[in-house]
Amino acid sequence: MHTIHIVVDGDACPVKHEIGEAARAFRIPVLMVSSYDHFIQDEEGVQTIQVDRSDQSADLYIANHIRRGDVVATQDYGLAALALSKGCHVISFRGQSYTSENIEFMLDRRHHQAKARRRGSYGKGPKPITQADKIFFQQKLTKLLQRLQENV
Repeated sequence: MHTIHIVVDGDACPVKHEIGEAARAFRIPVLMVSSYDHFIQDEEGVQTIQVDRSDQSADLYIANHIRRGDVVATQDYGLAALALSKGCHVISFRGQSYTSENIEFMLDRRHHQAKARRRGSYGKGPKPITQADKIFFQQKLTKLLQRLQENV
């Protein structure tokens, strides 16, 4: 039986501390993956992996190390789609669950936004994460971990 892990796309993760807290509460190991360009503070129960700085290195490492049932935290729709196809539970840093029902829409939206950027149209980008957003994320992650623990 595979022990679930929380696997984090750590390069731009604003909720590292919240993930560590929730994971410790449920005694679930965390694998935090980032490039050498990003320093990640060591925490109890969090294993940090650093990969080279190329654009997709962290995503490729994660894709090659996740297993069915793991929880993946990312903002990257492509990585989310890959993790879903491997039977993982995927959550954004803002607490949104990626599912087989919503990932196609998100990938399509990303494609259209990329086309608009190539034409010179730039939006404002995402709003900065607030403390309320972090609390919301931690609540969603905790609910997910509770559900997974009850279904074991």
